[in-house]
Amino acid sequence: MSDQAVGRAWPSGPPPAAFDGKEWQLRELAELPAVRGQLRRHLEHGTQQDGTQQDGTGGELRDQLILAFDEMASNALRHGGGRVSAAVRLTDSAYLILVSDAAASAPPAPAVGRDPSEGGLGLYLIAELATDHGWYVDGGRKHVWALLPR
Repeated sequence: MSDQAVGRAWPSGPPPAAFDGKEWQLRELAELPAVRGQLRRHLEHGTQQDGTQQDGTGGELRDQLILAFDEMASNALRHGGGRVSAAVRLTDSAYLILVSDAAASAPPAPAVGRDPSEGGLGLYLIAELATDHGWYVDGGRKHVWALLPR
């Protein structure tokens, strides 16, 4: 794992500007399998900002993006409380995953000193997959984000 991922808090600050994409409102973990399927179809057959058909996202990148999205959304549902908003949007060079929850006072905290078999390593995984990541508070909600190349 990179030095950025090991034992350090996630950096604070908003993500770069993004456009187009897909967003979901989530209330429970049981919704995630259907959302993952919708996201997979969106990535395979999405459209560009101007409405033209884009080439589908390659298999390995698509799987990494879905994995990172699932980790972030499940963390928010388990630890964030309240309604969770999860989105995948585009920047000029990356996919932006943005997840918000009601736990504005609880920054993302990677598990430290925990046996990997106990779980809790999702933030490390996301930090490894992402070219950049962070979090910020706005409107009384915590927003956690990650950029994955496209």
